[in-house]
Amino acid sequence: MTSRLTELVVDCHDPQRLPAFWREVLDFTVLDRSEGRVEIGSWDPTAEAVRAGQMTPTLVFVQVPESKIVKNRLHLDVNPIDASTDDEVARLLSLGATTVDEGQDPARNWTVTADPEGNEFDVLRTLAPPTHAAPTA
Repeated sequence: MTSRLTELVVDCHDPQRLPAFWREVLDFTVLDRSEGRVEIGSWDPTAEAVRAGQMTPTLVFVQVPESKIVKNRLHLDVNPIDASTDDEVARLLSLGATTVDEGQDPARNWTVTADPEGNEFDVLRTLAPPTHAAPTA
């Protein structure tokens, strides 16, 4: 018997605002919405699709009354796919992310950020195809 990772649940204060931020970050769509709960994802997690193979988990945002108090024990890492890491960090900051100083090594090759409710996530190296200089005549 085997299980699949199908959902990652995020406790939050505002289950409308936080999923909207992450939809923009990941280019996900809303899959389900009910009072105090929103699920976003890049695919429809039907039983058949889940059994067929590993897929990107959906994100489920659930409203809770308590605030985040300490650093997350689990966090997301994202890789830009069509921009430089610096350009992606700038885009995420314009969406409401903030940079976080956790005393990380300045030589690191990622940027620690936080979503609008303070949940840390890392922006890693870009996976965008390298750009080539135009040929000179």
